[in-house]
Amino acid sequence: MVAAPSGGNPTLQRILKGSQGVGLDLALSRSGRDRLLRRSLPACVVVFTALGSGVFALARAPKIWHTFLMMRAQNIFIVGPMGAGKSTVGRQLAETLSYTFKDSDQEIQRRTGVDIPTIFEFEGETGFRARERQVIEELVSEERIVLATGGGVILSAENRQDLAARGVVIYLHCSPEQQYARTARDRNRPLLDTEDPLAKLRELMEEREPLYRQVADMVVSTEKRGTSSVVKEISRRLESEEI
Repeated sequence: MVAAPSGGNPTLQRILKGSQGVGLDLALSRSGRDRLLRRSLPACVVVFTALGSGVFALARAPKIWHTFLMMRAQNIFIVGPMGAGKSTVGRQLAETLSYTFKDSDQEIQRRTGVDIPTIFEFEGETGFRARERQVIEELVSEERIVLATGGGVILSAENRQDLAARGVVIYLHCSPEQQYARTARDRNRPLLDTEDPLAKLRELMEEREPLYRQVADMVVSTEKRGTSSVVKEISRRLESEEI
């Protein structure tokens, strides 16, 4: 069921070698299979058996599977719209896990010495996205971090690929109305510098929602919830391997 890795990552070689010869005990949807393949890195080959109706099975042993999940969980990446609580939740989650907290927007501001609206004013959104891409590429290479990303990070296919391949991606979801309530007094949101911010939030959500879900391993609602409640749910689901 599981072919030997063709060189590359030594940890994955051990995982796949140890998986050979065990029975089937995991059913995956096609999207789940594809996500696992994306995370297994191109250095190894995983062979699935089709069970019909778009369901696939992977041979695995419980201890080996747990090792694989824990290897992925060395980094936690948080995506979602502005106002979803990514930085607040990320900071508390990092403290809970004893990880280092990083914020991609804050890193961009630290490197440039100016705030996000100023970057948008002089370089436009295109310039900002180029800076964001560089920061994401560097940060995902670190270990044991919780990274809060900007709301538009998923617009880049390269960013989505990096986030999906190098950590567990958590999508914090909340409605445009909740986003508006949380950002109404925030002057550091250049995309909301418009006559109708709520309409803009709805437009952005319609555009970006499919991409958030595409890259996410876990979707957690922050709608009318406190930070502690959200962090407890994420921690519980990480520990129970719901990723």
